Amino acid sequence: MPENSGPRAPYMDVLDALLEEIKGKRPGDPVSSEAELCERHGVARMTARRAIGIARDRGLIITRWGKGSFVAPAAGSGSEGDDQGDAL
Repeated sequence: MPENSGPRAPYMDVLDALLEEIKGKRPGDPVSSEAELCERHGVARMTARRAIGIARDRGLIITRWGKGSFVAPAAGSGSEGDDQGDAL
């Protein structure tokens, strides 16, 4: 299936990198911070925040205020975070 022929949004590249990072970690392991994602990918903080928000909305990471973001329990099992009806 051909994708949209327009330019790809930068947050999608950051999200892809974040998903790859999650695959290599166990539940509870920390993931890159907004600041680290900004520096690594050369994007604005809002771009990194959007990628983290999408991963969180998919149930792949959890965010603890003042602590950071961590791999969610279901995400570390190798699943892609399909909606399994997990209650948070």
